[in-house]
Amino acid sequence: MALFSSSVDSDLFISLSFAFMAEKMQGGFKQIFSHGSVLKSAVLRHVRLVSPVSRPRMFVRQETTSAARIEEHGFESTKISAILKGKGKGADGSWLWCTTDDTVYDAVKSMTQHNVGALVVVKSGENKSIAGIITERDYLRKIIVQGRSSKSTKVGDIMTEENKLITVTPETKVLKAMQLMTDNRIRHIPVTDQTGMIGMVSIGDVVRAVVSEHREELNRLNAFIQGGY
Repeated sequence: MALFSSSVDSDLFISLSFAFMAEKMQGGFKQIFSHGSVLKSAVLRHVRLVSPVSRPRMFVRQETTSAARIEEHGFESTKISAILKGKGKGADGSWLWCTTDDTVYDAVKSMTQHNVGALVVVKSGENKSIAGIITERDYLRKIIVQGRSSKSTKVGDIMTEENKLITVTPETKVLKAMQLMTDNRIRHIPVTDQTGMIGMVSIGDVVRAVVSEHREELNRLNAFIQGGY
């Protein structure tokens, strides 16, 4: 017996998979964001409670400098440019893409094969200029919920158009990008500069960057306490 009786059944299976992954990621994302704020406050509070009055005068300048360095390299220090650099291909405009004339089914199939949640959409023809992006959320809202067929619907009919995208720049701080994604309930955000779109980061990219920052911050605090600064 066939696993799926129709394309609608196949769409439903894929949508449930997307929804399950999205719920797990969104919950973990909010938890990290909340814990990050608490952890940052605790780190800086600990540094400020170390009174220079109780130490010899010759160490006061060094201690003040150390506290300043911890603030300078705090949780807000990492920028989106660092994520793009770490992604490699994403930094030079080489993304996974589809065209406006591709079917939604083919686009979702490509996302599944490459384990990504969004594709850049380019216009059909020789120009190949960027038209927008298509995400698993576009698929869920505009195909599954509306009872449409992914095999007969074109990507251009459901994509998020370029002029409606929420974007960041390479200079945007990671925590700012995190806040934008949380407030707007999105899991992919394009990166643009004066030339146009130059990359895209996901909620997973941002979470990994925040976790890395937290780990580095704890190491700096430990070094400060042990006199490593």
